[in-house]
Formats: sequence, C-alpha cells, structure tokens
Amino acid sequence: MIYFDNAATTYPKPKSVLSAVSGAAVYYGGNPGRSGHRISLKTAEKVYEARRAVAELLGVPQVENVAFTLNCTHALNMAIKGVMAGGGHVVTSSLEHNSVMRPLYALSKSGKVTYSIAQVDEERPFITLANFEKAILPETKAIVCTYASNVTGAVLPIKELGSLCKRKNIVFIVDAAQAAGILPVHMEKQQISVLCCAGHKSLMGVTGTGVMAVAPDIQLATVLEGGTGSASADIAQPDFLPDRFESGTANTVGILSLLAGAQFLKRRGIEEIYDHELSLCAQLYGDLSGKEGIRLYCPPIRHGDRAPVLSFNIEGMTSMEAAELLDGEGFAVRAGLHCAPSAHRVLGTMETGTIRFSPGFSSKPAQVEMFAQAVKKIAKNHAGRA
Repeated sequence: MIYFDNAATTYPKPKSVLSAVSGAAVYYGGNPGRSGHRISLKTAEKVYEARRAVAELLGVPQVENVAFTLNCTHALNMAIKGVMAGGGHVVTSSLEHNSVMRPLYALSKSGKVTYSIAQVDEERPFITLANFEKAILPETKAIVCTYASNVTGAVLPIKELGSLCKRKNIVFIVDAAQAAGILPVHMEKQQISVLCCAGHKSLMGVTGTGVMAVAPDIQLATVLEGGTGSASADIAQPDFLPDRFESGTANTVGILSLLAGAQFLKRRGIEEIYDHELSLCAQLYGDLSGKEGIRLYCPPIRHGDRAPVLSFNIEGMTSMEAAELLDGEGFAVRAGLHCAPSAHRVLGTMETGTIRFSPGFSSKPAQVEMFAQAVKKIAKNHAGRA
C-alpha cells in the first residue's frame, strides 16, 4: 500500500521518532512533575527538552508558554473558549475546519458570542486581508483562522493578519495543523497570540499529541482544571504556564515523539521537506490537469503559496467511491469532506466531497506516477461505462 494521506497523519514516521517512542516507554516511565525521585525528575527533564525544541521550531518567545495537548482540536477549543469566556465577536475564514467552526457554533448558542466569516481569495491575499478587516466590529475580540486549508492547500496571509490584530488590539488565534513542520511558522515574527498545532502531522509525532503556545501578554480562561503537580494546596487552578493548561498526567511517550520529530525537522530542514512534497503535488497536477473526466480544485501549483495537498474528483463518482477503487489499486488517500464543510461549500463539493492527495517526506516521484496512472485508468473505465 502506497500512503498519500499525510495531511491526516504522517506515515511512516521517521525512524528516529519510532526509536524515541520505544525509548520513552523503557527509560522515561516516571510521572513528570509529580514526584521527587530520580525517575520522575529524569522524565521531567526530557519533557522540558521537548518543550524547548518545539518553542525553538515554532518561534515561541518563552519555553514555558508551550503547553502540550491531545491534538490540535483540543488546543483550539482551549484557545477559543479561553478567549471568548466573557462573550464577544469573532472573525473566522471561509475555509475553516470543524475544530474551529464547531466551538464557535457551540459558543454562539449561548447568545453571548457571535461570529462572522471572511471570504478567502486564494489568488489575491490582499483581498482576503481586506475581507477580514471589513468584518471586524467594535466588540470583536479575536480573529481565528487556519494557516493553510486542509482541503485546498491555500495559505492565508498570516503575517499581515497578525499585524492587523496587533493594530486593532484583538487576539489572533491560528490553526496551524496543516502548517507546523512544513511551512515557516514563527509565532513571534507573525504576531500570533495563540498558536495551535497538531503533533501527529508534519511535526512527525505520534497520534494523541498537540501544542498550544500562548503569547506572554495573553490571558486565557481555563476549560479544564485538575492536578498539575504544582501549587497543590491551592484549590484554584495555577495561573502560571504551562501548568495552567496541562492538568492531569502528561502523554510522556507522545511528547518525546515530538522532541524526536523536532530534531528530525531541524536535521532534514523544513524547507527541503516542503520543496519535496510540493514538487510531488505539482507532478500530480501536471499529470492530471486537462485530462477528461478529472477535475482539480486548485490553481497551478506554485512554491510558497500553498500547503502540499491536492484535492480532485473523478466526474460521475463521489470521492468515496473513487477512493475505494484507489484503495483496491494499492493507494491510501482520504475522501469526503475532511471535517471542513466550510471549504467544500466554497468549492461546491458538499455532495461529493473530494479526493485528497497529500504526500510525505518519504514519498517518491515514481509512486506519484503510478498513482496518476491509476486515477486516469479509473476515470477512463468509468467514462466507458457511462
């Protein structure tokens, strides 16, 4: 089976990450921050090393402001609900994942939170920026948006949006699930208030890992309280980071996989991985563009303006039907709405969904060529039966 579903979860993982996972279970089995014995302290030191590596990778100004979460959805819920605890208005984009839209919808049911949707113009980022600015109201507390769409690969003008938020004195929450580890994310330089990331995608960690990094000047209400191993005599949740957002026993194995992932990215180079994966998307785009019975849902692939994902459909078939046939040909791709119906409303694919191709750091051009041939064969066979 050839795996082209890396936008969901990277697979296979780098060998160094797999070694770190097994090593974590064998050598770092203590509960970090909960005991004073050597095993616990050794584990806590390793967790801090992971926190420092992630902060360095993502441009987080203070190491302790990196909180580890279960996934990006967990991080986004804490960020959005933490900022909007007192009510107010939010601006989001037309390409959002349900990990943004569902929390906003849930908050809106209380009547205290409202939100507006700014349309994204993939070809003209200055129009996207203008649409966000026009949507800001006097009561707007935050802009919440994806860094890169998990359906179209479109990259939003994050640095410019960060500047806009700074000028308007509102909080900037970024969903970097499809960007962290593959695009140049730098929290401080891009003026991001709260950065939310998936650990199991391009950060190369295992599933059950995520990151929420909070700028030093941002105060968030908590949505989860409990044991932190610190200030245990106080019934109130600690007000210092990362303890404020890390209640309960940490996922040490997962966190140490993120340490190994960050080290792998530093050695290999994020830009080198990005260039490789985007070149494979461009290869597939060239192979499928203009072919009868195949529809692509993005403009020609250009360097720097999109994440390495490519959505397409075979005419006359739902994406699920086509993906099932591709599975039979030995290819793993994702089909459907990708938990992002907002993006599919923009594309006009709510009924069919799309097939999403997302290569990884170890994918090869020959594999992409075989995949393109399989897609064209399925399209031809389907056209012949129609």
